[in-house]
Amino acid sequence: MKVLIVEDDTDAASYLARGLTEAGHTSEVAGDGETGLELASMNEYDVLIVDRMLPKRDGLSLIETLRAKDRQVPILVLSALSQVDDRVKGLRAGGDDYLTKPYAFTELLARIEALSRRKQTADFEAVYRVGDLELDRLSHTVSRAGKPVVLQPREFRLLEYLMRHAGQVVTRTMLLENVWDYHFDPQTNVIDVHISRLRGKIDKAFERPLVHTVRGAGYVIRADAD
Repeated sequence: MKVLIVEDDTDAASYLARGLTEAGHTSEVAGDGETGLELASMNEYDVLIVDRMLPKRDGLSLIETLRAKDRQVPILVLSALSQVDDRVKGLRAGGDDYLTKPYAFTELLARIEALSRRKQTADFEAVYRVGDLELDRLSHTVSRAGKPVVLQPREFRLLEYLMRHAGQVVTRTMLLENVWDYHFDPQTNVIDVHISRLRGKIDKAFERPLVHTVRGAGYVIRADAD
């Protein structure tokens, strides 16, 4: 799951980002409402966590603007404002859930995971298929030709991203930013290592490979080898 955190308190944002990483998710942080709006408008996220009180543009204005642009990403509003009227305003602005500070991280994690599952069900994207390869995002299982394939968490996320963009070339930078949450060092060999492991699990025992290298560009997953 890829999460955008829009929070101007650097300590709070770092705490959230660290917790999400430890839970196996990736995150990006915006320190003000304008930056948050720009990132949420240009990029794809599974969930947004938006603080209400932000510099440059407040959280409710950010949410209302996104909804006016028909951006349907699930949004959790995070705020120290805890009165009923405050929660109602957050939900009416377009928020999908509202959590008041202080909060327990385990509750926040459960809420955003629930929001992400709802979106997956609504978008009918719970299952990805490429040829005889199938990945189920809800049960977190993978199979090829009906045979189960056991993947490590990072391998699963790598395969999920490739299958989400099936038939499209994904660059090393795209993989680093969306699977590893790296925004630097595109020369690292971490991608090559994981691609090699992934191929060993989903391609090695089968006649037709699905994961292909596009020299000088990146990788693509497709059933057609040509």
